[in-house]
Amino acid sequence: MSISCVSHARTSVQADAVIVFSFSDEKGLKAFAKQLTTDLPHLQPVLSSGDFTGAKLSAVTTYVGSAAKAPRFILVGLGAAADVSVELLRRAAAVGVNRAAALGCTHAALELPSVKGISEYDVAHAMTEGAVLSQYKFTKYKTTDKTKLVKKTTLITAAENLSEARKGSKDAALVAEGVIVARNLASAPNNEIHPQTLASEARSLGRKHGFSVSILDKKKITELKMGGLLGVNKGSARPPVFIIMEHRGGPKGQKPIVLVGKGVTFDTGGISIKPAAGMSDMKGDMHGAATVIGTMVAAANLGLKRNIVGLVPATDNMPDGNAIVPGDILTFMNGKTAEIDNTDAEGRLILADALCYADRYKPECVIDLATLTGACVVALGFETTGMMGTDDDAKQRLTKAGCRTHERVCELPLYEEYEDLISSDVADIKNSGGRWAGTITAGLFLKHFVSYPWVHLDIAGTANHPKGNYYVTRGQTGVGVRMLTDALRNW
Repeated sequence: MSISCVSHARTSVQADAVIVFSFSDEKGLKAFAKQLTTDLPHLQPVLSSGDFTGAKLSAVTTYVGSAAKAPRFILVGLGAAADVSVELLRRAAAVGVNRAAALGCTHAALELPSVKGISEYDVAHAMTEGAVLSQYKFTKYKTTDKTKLVKKTTLITAAENLSEARKGSKDAALVAEGVIVARNLASAPNNEIHPQTLASEARSLGRKHGFSVSILDKKKITELKMGGLLGVNKGSARPPVFIIMEHRGGPKGQKPIVLVGKGVTFDTGGISIKPAAGMSDMKGDMHGAATVIGTMVAAANLGLKRNIVGLVPATDNMPDGNAIVPGDILTFMNGKTAEIDNTDAEGRLILADALCYADRYKPECVIDLATLTGACVVALGFETTGMMGTDDDAKQRLTKAGCRTHERVCELPLYEEYEDLISSDVADIKNSGGRWAGTITAGLFLKHFVSYPWVHLDIAGTANHPKGNYYVTRGQTGVGVRMLTDALRNW
């Protein structure tokens, strides 16, 4: 979607629809109605009828004839002025743009509201995010696609706010590009995105956006003794890869933030095979990897003044005659061993080696993301990411970033008492603790492989939304890109 900002009068903007926003408070609604009907007398009936009350996220479509260059005006409610938040602005923009798209509009103009306590930059940023991300659809394989989408958005603001609005809108569009990269990668089928093509996509994105990419092949992975990654890959016809991405935006001596993403490009469960129902969603089991790649794109786009490293161990998890089986013991890069209790608990096996590899960067902090446990979906549903870790400062940063971006997190404990669930009689640990506290025991498994400040994000629920809402479309969500980018900008 192309985005522009102008300071023209609402009646002089050429678009298929102009979207305007009003509060529901009596004073604000009266002022809105008076101002709007002065410019557009055609709107007097709809406003005097009470059909539009400014109620939160309500929308009414009106037609203004020749009174304006745009034939339609879409009125969207913001609710009480005192309750308006940045998230509400994202949703309101999405409501308006989705309404315009449903009407067949390809160009929508949004008049930015003035909200007490929210800067013009933040208003423009939020509304650009809502507008752009609401129009995402994965239609690559539809040969007769008739999806109606807005392809051009113009933001209207006062002349004195134009500079800040342009900056906010530009930054939001750059972040949204990273989200869309993540959504595209996670939505693509396994016959398009597998370890080798994921590596190729990372290389291509690195060249386009300006971050370096190197790929470790199976020979190098074997030399590094990454037994977890090699073990999960044993049943696959395709070899594993280990993707390393670097954005060197900070001073040479600055310790990097390392992002690690689970890259299981398709998860059958291995020998502990999953039920057939819903298995097609397992093309998105590399969403952690997709989020890390999308975040690298956003960080490079924004030119963040920070050193950031992205690591992605990539393989699929297949059940052929060579595959690992329950009872096998794997040795990881740091020499620790794990008994395989369940081959469907494979994500933690490949992450373990990646977390060991991260140690060579002497990082300020390591953050890993993974669609790791169904238990996290049971605990937190589809709206909240599970968070665990050893770095209280980083957890606080991610919590605040999650609130700002509405990609919220909830901390779960890593109490040592849970360790008994993953104790093994024949190895250092086992890879599954059974039904109880499954998200926590997965986090505790990973903790065995870290020697630095660390946070683990379980995005099993938030990565794939069953219904979608406002600007989060149904399916793969790109979760984490906006939160991580916000955290990195404010680190």
